[in-house]
Amino acid sequence: MIITPVKSSTDSGLELIAQLLNRFRDADTDCSRAVAAILAAVREKGDKALLEYTRRFDAPNFQMSQLQVTRKEFDRAHSQVDTAFKETLALAIERLQFFHEQELEKSWTLTRDDGVITGRLVRPVSAAGLYVPGGRSGRTPLVSSVLMNGIPAGIAGVQKRIMVTPPNEKGEVHPALLVAASEIGIEEVFKVGSSWAIAALAYGTKSIPRVDVIVGPGNQYVAEAKHQVAGIVGIDMFAGPSEVLIVADDSANPAYIAADMLAQAEHDPQALAMLVTTSTRIAEQVVTELEHQLQELDRSEIASTALKNRGVILLVADVNEAIGLANKIAAEHLELMIEKPDTWLQSIQHAGAIFLGNYSPEAAGDYLAGPNHVLPTMGTARFSSALGVETFLKKSSIISYSRAALLEDAPHIMALANLEGLSAHARSVAVRMKKGD
Repeated sequence: MIITPVKSSTDSGLELIAQLLNRFRDADTDCSRAVAAILAAVREKGDKALLEYTRRFDAPNFQMSQLQVTRKEFDRAHSQVDTAFKETLALAIERLQFFHEQELEKSWTLTRDDGVITGRLVRPVSAAGLYVPGGRSGRTPLVSSVLMNGIPAGIAGVQKRIMVTPPNEKGEVHPALLVAASEIGIEEVFKVGSSWAIAALAYGTKSIPRVDVIVGPGNQYVAEAKHQVAGIVGIDMFAGPSEVLIVADDSANPAYIAADMLAQAEHDPQALAMLVTTSTRIAEQVVTELEHQLQELDRSEIASTALKNRGVILLVADVNEAIGLANKIAAEHLELMIEKPDTWLQSIQHAGAIFLGNYSPEAAGDYLAGPNHVLPTMGTARFSSALGVETFLKKSSIISYSRAALLEDAPHIMALANLEGLSAHARSVAVRMKKGD
């Protein structure tokens, strides 16, 4: 049996739940050391280090002249993709653009009765680094990553969007990625990947500009590099293996559940596919469906490993218990395959993205629905959100006092400053209270 269903009330069920609630994992020591060495090399040697790593791991004959995608390469890419792809791309862009436009924040001010003006000035970062994974050495171009990263940055008003993606062994980038970048206005694309790409974006090199925020998914080396440069630059989130939690009652379709668990499992051997169900029948039929559908997958070995090592099927007493568990687990993707799922929406406290009903597969959110698919994992949905326009925005406070207003507030400001032992703070107010000033 690929996954053995477990009752939540048993000792094994309680142990499994405890593991799920404590699934946040730091990078292993070897990965951390390797990444730290790569970051140091790029910081010290710049483009020379990028060339060395790219030749060693991606394209043996790579030349510095190939580092930045040229206008000629962009033009050639447009001729290499078919009309059907362009139509699908246009629809995806339209959906994502419309959704993310709703997220745009505005600056605002408030004026008190005494004339004091306070407010918030919302401004985009100046430059954003957009990491797009290679996808089987360029054979499976992750077009959705280009759109999910680049569109919110563009709506935010980021002037410089720098895309990095590893080249294939010939030093090329898949034309679909270049067309996607071009269609959303990204003009600077560099053929560099893994942790050395993150280092280049964080520190800057002669060829690649330093950025303010780095976003985008990647393997453990990319994730660890983002972790190590966080603070020098902003990052979207600390990401772990992809995950889905499906809450299902007796009304759910076992074939749909299995298909969605497999869709998650095929990402990575460490992917986490979870089912919490009120129905023993559903649990048993899902196991049968998983074993049957696995045979039809191109990435069956990866999916099978993920399900065997990390797959979860929990049996619970009722939907209330299931929703309670979902809130504790705080999954990246939460699917509600239950009767009247919309009536339970207000009960959901923690989830990266929520999919309602039997006909809302997680794949729709990955590509075309509109919301972003870059989501918090490993339980971090308890305190973080999907990548969005706000990821590329920063807010400055606005404060404007008249002399009369300051005189009114001065005693209170000075009292708090003196209480905290900061006499210079108090004096900076007192000096403005002198007559004649």
